[in-house]
Amino acid sequence: MLARVCLLATLVILMLCHVGMADPQLLLEGKIPLGSVSGRIDHLAIDLKRQRLFVAELGNGSVGIVDLAGGKLQNTMIGFKEPQGIGVEPASDAVYIANAGDGSVRIARAEDLTLLGRIELGDDADNVRVDSRNGNLVVGYGSGALAVIDPAEHRVIRQLTLPGHPEGFELIGPRAFVNVPDAHKIAVGDLDQGRVISTLSTGLLFDNYPMASDAAGSRIAVGYRLPGTLLVVDSQSTAITFSVSVCRDADEVYFYAGRVVVICGEGAVELVQERNPHSSVRVATQRGARTGLLDPLHNRLFVAVPARQGMASLWELSSG
Repeated sequence: MLARVCLLATLVILMLCHVGMADPQLLLEGKIPLGSVSGRIDHLAIDLKRQRLFVAELGNGSVGIVDLAGGKLQNTMIGFKEPQGIGVEPASDAVYIANAGDGSVRIARAEDLTLLGRIELGDDADNVRVDSRNGNLVVGYGSGALAVIDPAEHRVIRQLTLPGHPEGFELIGPRAFVNVPDAHKIAVGDLDQGRVISTLSTGLLFDNYPMASDAAGSRIAVGYRLPGTLLVVDSQSTAITFSVSVCRDADEVYFYAGRVVVICGEGAVELVQERNPHSSVRVATQRGARTGLLDPLHNRLFVAVPARQGMASLWELSSG
């Protein structure tokens, strides 16, 4: 009888692990108030050297600087025009802030946040990435282009023309994988040659905004808002690895520890198992909280919560 009970208990545990119920949950470790910040919050960037987080407060025209070690707001930079994307470039020790309102990229010294200059892209400067091969900044903007910026000379040295405004994009070697939702495509371009190599149709899926690549650059994750879907493809063959329904209004995705983390504006973070994509854990946040940043070095996820149900804040979550 005891043996049967033990066997039954073992089977139950195995079943729970199989369907994902035994996955570690994300636990809320704390909330960091961002001060008098109104409107939509866009993308985040981290300064690992100083353990600071930059928050693009689009609707407020400001950038919040959060001291992660102290768990508090350190400073707020003002005077921006709908800041959307932020990039921290370690070699030049500078912070690049892309503004949708006037199409500029503002440059600040990371040490003391002194403004060093600006680059005029013309319209709707958006996501920012750092090319790990050479330290160049890549910024999506306008009706369809990626601008490659020399961080030493603060000038555009190359452009990649696209069939529509670029949203999330990832760099793997010379290749750029770019979400172009207005054209219902994912474009694959060569940054060095400044041309699009191929495009993938989004089919019956729409609003492909967030994108992420894994550490090895072997897989690309794409989040769709309509309907809420996560698609993972092989970066070499572009063959679909899996497609699964997820939370709605996604604006950030990350690969982490065998899972894909999806942050959604409907008020949820979803963790999808790569080995069993139809098994996931969903953690409630707040409606409108669709941007965030994963810090895998410290095993924590930050989610930006706008001022809809109280003061805007930065939630820190970690796996239990």
